[in-house]
Amino acid sequence: MKFASKEDIAAPIDAVFTMLADFDSFERAAMRRGAEVQRTDNLRAPGPGMSWNARFMLRGRERRISVVLSTYDPPNQMVFTGGSPGLEAEMVIDLVALSRQRTRMSVSLKLSPKTLSARLMVQSLKLARSNLNRKFHLRVADYATDIEDRYSQTA
Repeated sequence: MKFASKEDIAAPIDAVFTMLADFDSFERAAMRRGAEVQRTDNLRAPGPGMSWNARFMLRGRERRISVVLSTYDPPNQMVFTGGSPGLEAEMVIDLVALSRQRTRMSVSLKLSPKTLSARLMVQSLKLARSNLNRKFHLRVADYATDIEDRYSQTA
């Protein structure tokens, strides 16, 4: 199952990539929402091989996921892979400079079930696909607006 969204951002590509690569802020945001996040690598600078383990409650059950930054190509692309024991996920963030002050951000998330219970979960997600696509698109749009706001405050 795949979700995808594109947003144009009124900020230069380098500034957008820098904000997307602020992994500490993502860790703090997840912790504020009740997740336990633990960094599992020893890298000092952002790059391929960065990894995290997270634990959180979702639909009344504790979920555990691991995430690895598998591709880090400033300022063009980041690819995150990982998932839980029965489900693999890949999130690709592509940036394209439309002009000096405009960037197109494309975000895609692909879920691949590996067990029967994960297949059943993905099948139930497919039944709600239109609602989930709308929510995914709104989240990406909100984040793009947040990037524009943060950029306008620093520029």
